[in-house]
Amino acid sequence: MDFNVKKLASDAGVFFTRAVQYTEEKLGQAEKTELDAHLENLIARADCTKNWTEKIFRQTEVLLQPNPSARIEEFFYEKLDRKIPSRTTNAELLGQYMQDAAKEFGPGTPYGSTLITVGDFQKRLGGAEREFLHTSAINFLAPLRNFLEGDWKTISKERRLLENRRLDLDVCKARLKKAKSAEAKAAAAPDFQETRPRNYVLSASASAWDSEDGDSYLSDREKLWSEEVDKAEHELRVAQTEFDRQAEVTRLLLEGISSTHVNHLRCLHEFVEAQAAYYIQCHKHMQDLQKELSRFPNAFAVNASTSGVSTGPSPLSTATLPGASSPSRPPNPSNALESSTLKIEEVKPPATGTRKAKVLYDYDAADTSELSLLSDELITVYTVPGMDPDWLIGERGNQKGKVPVTYLELLS
Repeated sequence: MDFNVKKLASDAGVFFTRAVQYTEEKLGQAEKTELDAHLENLIARADCTKNWTEKIFRQTEVLLQPNPSARIEEFFYEKLDRKIPSRTTNAELLGQYMQDAAKEFGPGTPYGSTLITVGDFQKRLGGAEREFLHTSAINFLAPLRNFLEGDWKTISKERRLLENRRLDLDVCKARLKKAKSAEAKAAAAPDFQETRPRNYVLSASASAWDSEDGDSYLSDREKLWSEEVDKAEHELRVAQTEFDRQAEVTRLLLEGISSTHVNHLRCLHEFVEAQAAYYIQCHKHMQDLQKELSRFPNAFAVNASTSGVSTGPSPLSTATLPGASSPSRPPNPSNALESSTLKIEEVKPPATGTRKAKVLYDYDAADTSELSLLSDELITVYTVPGMDPDWLIGERGNQKGKVPVTYLELLS
């Protein structure tokens, strides 16, 4: 190995002078060259971009992969430049469990056949999630990572070089200032003959020093400091040139942050589009699942009705989002049997089987056989033999009437 001692010593000397200059600046004992306002603004903008890009990148990783162990595993695979193994999504795993359970319970039973259907749609949801994760990783996470690990490292390197050039420039300024001060003191030094005492007796050796030799000595000192000043001025010009060149390089890199914002804006649009497509797919799959489930016989409702109380609407039919409108009014039972046998004023609550229900939406009674409802109020409900399953008997104080099941949330 070629070990250059002189270069090592020179680098150590430069490092030491920079450290001294930096320390004196922090202590207020040395002047510091300030960057121009435009460059300072570019640096502040770049730091802001780096900090927020890093936060957005980290939180997006958490959103796409909540499992920290899986994230660490993927990180090591990327660093080792190896392909990340395919991982089953939670929805796909749930779907597989449902279908395996259906084989045990019997695929021909109502519960088993429903498990098979729901499991199939869970797998479809998992596939949509997998596609969303893959698209987001390529179109959004990768550009952010490339900026943090590529462009930003280049910018940081050039900024460190700029700071070193600034320290070198300030060292040269301080050196020139000291050289000029020493030169001025040498020029202002008093003449040897004028400072000599009147009773001073020259010895044999001193007599050889005449006024001409003294003038020559002072001239040599002034010449020496003049050369030192010229050398310091030359070093200052070189340092100033290198500083200006590095400042220009750094400025050009920092101005590229604007194009980085444009690129990240495009990536953000692609991320939102992928997210919207994913949620649209999920919504469509759930709508198809609801249609599939509506074709199965409602064995749970039949079994519950035989126990003396209606179960009310299923979660799939009554789940609503904030701001959703109330369900449509169910058809009023009008068969001859019910109209001839069911009279509201004669209906008595059963000894067992009554339940409390919370009203989800306002409801205006269509006739005297129905009970008007107000959102969020609590009422008592029960069913009677021969009654339409979409309706219940509701009581509020001494008021009684038929109420639609889809407007209620059964509590107990």
